Amino acid sequence: MPIVVDIDVMLARRKMSVGELAERVGITPANLAVLKNGRAKAVRFTTLDALCAVLECQPGDLIRYEPGDGAAPGRPR
Repeated sequence: MPIVVDIDVMLARRKMSVGELAERVGITPANLAVLKNGRAKAVRFTTLDALCAVLECQPGDLIRYEPGDGAAPGRPR
């Protein structure tokens, strides 16, 4: 998938564990792991908002578009 999730980068910069982030955001560690590992099909804006608030960052610090072989059909590469 051309969407890359960089939550690990922000966790390292903030010296925060996955468990602490999940607790502060209000989601389960399992759901955070799905998002963190790039297996999520969607993310709610309220979750993205909470992640940005806790990590003190912008949405673009957490997700980015990297075009490649996995681009959706009909979308520019």
